[in-house]
Amino acid sequence: MPLMRIDVIKGHDDEYLKHLLDIAYEVQVDVFQTPKADRYQILTQHEPFEMQILDTGLGIERSRDIVVFNLVTRPRSTKAKQAFYQTVTERLQQELGLRKEDIMFSLVPNNDDDWSFGNGEAEFLNGKL
Repeated sequence: MPLMRIDVIKGHDDEYLKHLLDIAYEVQVDVFQTPKADRYQILTQHEPFEMQILDTGLGIERSRDIVVFNLVTRPRSTKAKQAFYQTVTERLQQELGLRKEDIMFSLVPNNDDDWSFGNGEAEFLNGKL
C-alpha cells in the first residue's frame, strides 16, 4: 500500500510523465506484490531551483532529468527494496532514456494503524482492507 510521491523538474510532456508513473506502479505491483488497485501516486513538478539534490559525496552528477521517489509504505524486506530500486531504475533507463545517476529513492516504513483511506476510518484495523 505505498503512497508514492514523485518529484521532477518541469519540462517533460504528459506522455513521458504518464509512462514514468506507469513504470513505477507496474514495478510496485510486481516486486511488492500489491493489489492491482493499489495505486496512490502524486507527481509534483518543480522549477529547477526548487530541487537541490546533491550527491552526498558519492561523485554523482545530476541533470535536469532528476527523479526523486519517496514512498510511504508498509515494512518491506531489504531484498524487495533493492529489487524495487534496481527494476525501476533499469526500466526508466531503457524505456525513457533516464540516466541511472538521476534516479533517487527514499522509502519510509509505517504500520497498518498509520493509514486511513477515507471516512475517518482505519480500514486495515477495522477489517475493511
